[in-house]
Amino acid sequence: MAFCELHYSSGSLGKQTAANVFVPQDVPGPFAVLYLLHGLSDNHTIWQRNTRLETYLAGLPLIVVMPDGGRGFYTDAEQGPKYESSIIHDLIPFIDATFNTRAERGGRCVGGLSMGGYGGVKLALKHPHVFISGHSHSGALDFARNFQNRESSDWTAEFAPVFGAKPAGGPNDCFALADQAASNPDRPALRIDCGVDDFLIEENRSFHAHLDALGFSHEYEEFPGAHNWEYWDTHIREALLFHARHLFPRARS
Repeated sequence: MAFCELHYSSGSLGKQTAANVFVPQDVPGPFAVLYLLHGLSDNHTIWQRNTRLETYLAGLPLIVVMPDGGRGFYTDAEQGPKYESSIIHDLIPFIDATFNTRAERGGRCVGGLSMGGYGGVKLALKHPHVFISGHSHSGALDFARNFQNRESSDWTAEFAPVFGAKPAGGPNDCFALADQAASNPDRPALRIDCGVDDFLIEENRSFHAHLDALGFSHEYEEFPGAHNWEYWDTHIREALLFHARHLFPRARS
């Protein structure tokens, strides 16, 4: 497995930014690509520092790209950085031009943890022509429309410029995006999991119930655990298997 540290120019952000990338050496290409997103307090280095991800990727024809999303919830802020466009319009074309990828919807997936879990679900739902599947670990799936109701007023001060004054039902509301995607025959496959002791468990249950009510087929599981790396290191393996079923359907037994 090769490891690359990329520093590249993002026109959407108007600056240099970074991503870390695992590239297979033990299997031939072209490769599918997983865009794996970090949480609110982390950056693009955290997945390889806090998990055994490289070990879990052995034998898979899968590139994993871990971009820096700042604290922007992988969203084009109403007032601020355009992290969503940076991934969709800058990073993905750069990865496809640089590596031997399957540069098509059937060769791309997205997911992450916490803020990145929200990002994985949101980007998959919002860009079904780009991603065949999305996953969320411990996702902040209701944050975009309810950040004003969190305990600290600091959340409102920081995230109102990101999501706007009335985000419910808008372009970054996972619940509204699921409503729009439910009738799309090409909607992405989704997998959502959360620890039963995680402080985000109720909003994960709520989103799961919302998908069920829409008749939106998806995978949902709860496991022992909390909002920590022990949980995410364990369950990224199930996410990789989930994506593999959709990226490599002919390999299924």
